[in-house]
Amino acid sequence: MASHAVCIQRVAPPCFEASQLNKSKTVSPFSVSITRRKRRSSGVRCSLVDFIGGDLVKPDIGRWLEDVEKHKAIAIYTPHEGGYEGRYLNRLKEQGYYFLDISARGLGDPETTLLNPYPVCPAHLGKQPIARWYYPPEVDYRLSALPPSAKGLVVWIIEAKVLSKSELQFLALLPSLRPNVRVVAECGNWRKFMWKPLAEIAELAAQE
Repeated sequence: MASHAVCIQRVAPPCFEASQLNKSKTVSPFSVSITRRKRRSSGVRCSLVDFIGGDLVKPDIGRWLEDVEKHKAIAIYTPHEGGYEGRYLNRLKEQGYYFLDISARGLGDPETTLLNPYPVCPAHLGKQPIARWYYPPEVDYRLSALPPSAKGLVVWIIEAKVLSKSELQFLALLPSLRPNVRVVAECGNWRKFMWKPLAEIAELAAQE
């Protein structure tokens, strides 16, 4: 058998010079805690509004009531998360207003639905004769049912952004046709609750 020679080399530990040892910095646990504190301190600052709610500390309720009485038809823009418009709705309720909540989708002609008797055709399923039922005008029917102590009727229209310009112009003119009626139309969304006169949104003042 042939013999194999095995060579074993002993590797010496690395040798550092004194200058290299001085350059290396030792990190103490106290300095690590300081850096952690600095990182934690650079966070998001919160104010009192973030804890209470932005809809509870709005100082514009008085201006809201004044604009509703002055312009009588208001276009509002609400945040996407919703809930803010309820504060302004409740203030109108406290003033003695009653509400007609109606959606703009499927409304049809606003003048016919709100001020005139309008027909409704129920589904006949192909086995029944086609019928046509007539409903009373929504606004006049509610006005006749208001109690004597009521201040008026607020027509609150949801999703009014789908309405055309001519339909918005009619809604802006509705309080002039029915003096006890106020119109609030949800015409879109914004970062905060805001409102404008509906005649300005429908460009009714420019045409006049």
